[in-house]
This record gives sequence, C-alpha cells and structure tokens, in this order.
Amino acid sequence: MSEPSRRRLIRTAVGAVAGASGLAAAATVAGRYGLIPPDGGGWYGPGETLTYGAQRLLTRHSLAREFSREQITTPYPNEHAPPTKEFTALEAGGFVDWRLKVEGMVARPGSLSLVDLKKLPERSQITHLACEEGWSFIAEWTGARLSELLDSVGIAPEAKFVVYFSSERGWWDSVDMSDALHPQTFVTYGMNGGVLPVGHGGPMRMRVPRQLGYKSVKFINRLVVTDSLKGFGKGLGSGAPEAGYAWYAGI
Repeated sequence: MSEPSRRRLIRTAVGAVAGASGLAAAATVAGRYGLIPPDGGGWYGPGETLTYGAQRLLTRHSLAREFSREQITTPYPNEHAPPTKEFTALEAGGFVDWRLKVEGMVARPGSLSLVDLKKLPERSQITHLACEEGWSFIAEWTGARLSELLDSVGIAPEAKFVVYFSSERGWWDSVDMSDALHPQTFVTYGMNGGVLPVGHGGPMRMRVPRQLGYKSVKFINRLVVTDSLKGFGKGLGSGAPEAGYAWYAGI
C-alpha cells in the first residue's frame, strides 16, 4: 500500500472512531435526561438516541406549520379500504356502536363513543401530512386534543407513553408524553369540514403533525397509557422499527 493510501485509510478509521465515540457520548448524556428512545439499542441505537434527544431538547414547544384553506390539496393519496368485516359492520351502522377503549395508567378507564368524544372541545388544524415514501398533502383535521382526552380520564403522573392501536390488524404505534400532550396532537374525526372518510382512517385517526405520516395511525380503537413500552410488540415502541423505520419520526 502506498503512503498516501495508508494515510487516507488511517484518517478514515480515526474519523469513524471519533464519530462512534461522539454518538456514544451523546447517548450517555441523553440517558442522564431520560431521552433514550425505545429503539435506542443495537447498531443504529446511538443515532436514534442522538436524533430523539436533540429534537426533544430543541423543539419541545415547537409547532408544526399551519396553512390556509386555500392551500388544502386534492386529491388525497393513500386511501385504505375498511380493514375487517367487523369494521365494515360498524360502518354500516353509522359507527353508532364504535368505541375507543382507554386503558392503563388512568383513573377512569373505559370506552368512549363518538358522541362522548365530541363532548370534548372541538379543535381544527390545517397541517401537512408527509409520508416517508415521498407523497404528502395538506388537509384540515378536526377532533379533540389528545391532551384533553387524557385529562378527562385522569392519567397517572408517572405515565410516560401513550400506545394507540388500529382496527387494522398489526398496526399500532406510540408517542411519548411530550407529543401526547402537545396542542397539535389530535384524535381526529373530521376532515375538510366533513366527517373523516373511512379511506383516511375514519371514524377516528391519530394526528401527530410534528412527525412523519406513519405516526398518524388510521382506524384508532384503543389507547393504553403506560410507563414502559417493553410489554408491547418487541419493545421498540411500535411496529415501525420492527420494519426498519425509526420509532421517533420528527420533522
């Protein structure tokens, strides 16, 4: 090996070690502040931890951009068919028998109908839904703040996460309390002045506008408030890391 090539190899190796050391140091600092994401282990763990910790420290109170009605876009991509026969039966009945179960570290667990949820203060936002696969659109979303729903059931002070499940089998996700209590995180039942179409997750969809679209899970029917994600799936916080995506998908 020539001397220039040897020097180049040494510089590359030193840079790699320094980068790995920096990530490890950042992960150590994040751990002190409780900012280790559930997918913070393995080869990519330090990078996930650095991303999550940095965004949590820098954007804790930031807001996703909101748009005017003139900027609402059509058509809307990524429509889904009704997920199950049971769901189709609920749809045929106008979702009168649909319920959102709320469980875990709450003072008043139970199940809520759409009528119950609409008793909470109605909120609207016009925000951008961006998919990791490249498509996106702007729509008006109407519903209740997740924080106000959680207040109504009385979450325990030691709770750290909200896990949400879909009628679409295998689909679930979670957010930490920073996003769960954020004023733009909604449980939505309306879209562009009408009901939320089934194709876009009706009757209930989670809306997390500060993260990529896969966090805004469709067909929500169950919430679990918890202090640990170890008992859910493979303990990585959602099905997304199990498929190669990050648990925290901040934008």
